[in-house]
Amino acid sequence: MEIVPGRVAKSLAGRDKGQLLLVIGLQGNRALVCDGKERPLNRPKPKNPRHLETTPFTLPDEAARSDKALRRALGSIQSIYAASDKPGG
Repeated sequence: MEIVPGRVAKSLAGRDKGQLLLVIGLQGNRALVCDGKERPLNRPKPKNPRHLETTPFTLPDEAARSDKALRRALGSIQSIYAASDKPGG
């Protein structure tokens, strides 16, 4: 899958390894990602796309209107994604 704004991705490297992040934009050869907590929407983290694993999930614009809404949306996706990541799940 392609890294595009609105796509949810899992961090594969760095201090945020294992966390789900929302791609909010692209800047040069970096993806700008937020989680609503450590990286709020007004301070996105530039991340190397090689360090991201895309998920089949995308978030509507309403979920990225505030940090609270983003945390809530990523939390619900985390529970779904974690359950499907387990062996036999």
